[in-house]
Amino acid sequence: MVKIMHAQTVLTEDDIEALKTKTGESSTKDAIAKAVSHYLECEYTKVEDMWAKKLEKVVKRKQKEEEEE
Repeated sequence: MVKIMHAQTVLTEDDIEALKTKTGESSTKDAIAKAVSHYLECEYTKVEDMWAKKLEKVVKRKQKEEEEE
């Protein structure tokens, strides 16, 4: 059985609206839940230098595209 905990934080209205837009959710609760779920599942959050890992992936993809041309 999953235990559920109520969590509370303070965010600006602009951040909440941006989060709703980015997640495609209309409610604050659903937008935050979706963002947290994504953060926990995202492969880049486990990497020490997330931006270097993303850049490496983009470079490899571009090299592959160039090789195929």
